[in-house]
Amino acid sequence: MLTDLLQSTDGGVFLIIQDSASCCGRDLLKSFISYALHRDEAVHVLGFEVSEDEMKDGLKGSQIQRLRFHNAHTDPLGWNDEKTFTVQQFSLEALRHLVEQTSHPKPAALVIDSLSWILRHHSPSIVCRTLDQLRKGGTVRAVIGLLHADMHQRGTVGSVCHLATSVITVAPGMKGDEAVAKMTKRSKSGKVVQDVSSDSLSIILFFSAVKKVYFLYPQEEIFSIRDDLTVITQSRPSPPGLRPTEPAEQEMDPTAKLTFNLRLSGAEREAKEKLSLPFVFSKEKKTALLHSVPGSGKILYEPDANDDFDDEDPDDDLDV
Repeated sequence: MLTDLLQSTDGGVFLIIQDSASCCGRDLLKSFISYALHRDEAVHVLGFEVSEDEMKDGLKGSQIQRLRFHNAHTDPLGWNDEKTFTVQQFSLEALRHLVEQTSHPKPAALVIDSLSWILRHHSPSIVCRTLDQLRKGGTVRAVIGLLHADMHQRGTVGSVCHLATSVITVAPGMKGDEAVAKMTKRSKSGKVVQDVSSDSLSIILFFSAVKKVYFLYPQEEIFSIRDDLTVITQSRPSPPGLRPTEPAEQEMDPTAKLTFNLRLSGAEREAKEKLSLPFVFSKEKKTALLHSVPGSGKILYEPDANDDFDDEDPDDDLDV
């Protein structure tokens, strides 16, 4: 799934790389830039946290000419009155103006390093509304942002990630050069899918006496980044006892811990089937009840003039 996101050319994309102090996601962010440049796309970078030289480190070839770095690192708050992008300029009009400065046949990609800088100086509602309008306006093909999740409250992170079409959460791997990526993708219909690749998804089915409950166990991908910013991925092992490509079925027996027996043996089941239930009449019993025999009584009834006589048989629908 990570490879699909790197190679995707879909429009209207808002992708968030969510990292923390234990695992930085900037190298993965630079890999997205490299993949976009190799597709002959123009890339605009809002750099708040690192310099232009550090951001371009590892990017080689003629493709780097299509990378436009907007310096917000030198003077992010505008205290030195330098002619650079500042965090106060973050608005829909300013972002559109930056992207439209360069003419390119393909829609550009906007990379924000990082969204945490912007969220520290703007409310989450303003940031979400601006990014959503920019994504849907057609000015850019994709918006890719780095978000330091441990710098914000959980509600702020949840609001921004809910707006995103894809979220990649990175965590440290077992080896020094590896990391773990857990991906969540929202389809166009709004359905949220976690790691939907067929080779990395196990479905565990639990059956109860009342209803069926399905749990999806999303797998994670281990990845490493080479010096040329190429991403190498591999699926994480499945939980013990499960095969990734074959669904496992487990039946929960509701009678397992009862102190009495609810199951019938063969002899008990046969005796139950032979038992006549009350109020279920056989043909012989019906005949005996409906036909009078000598010595039985009769009921004589003479209707009044005021009686409401109905020609229809009120018991016509009864099987008697």
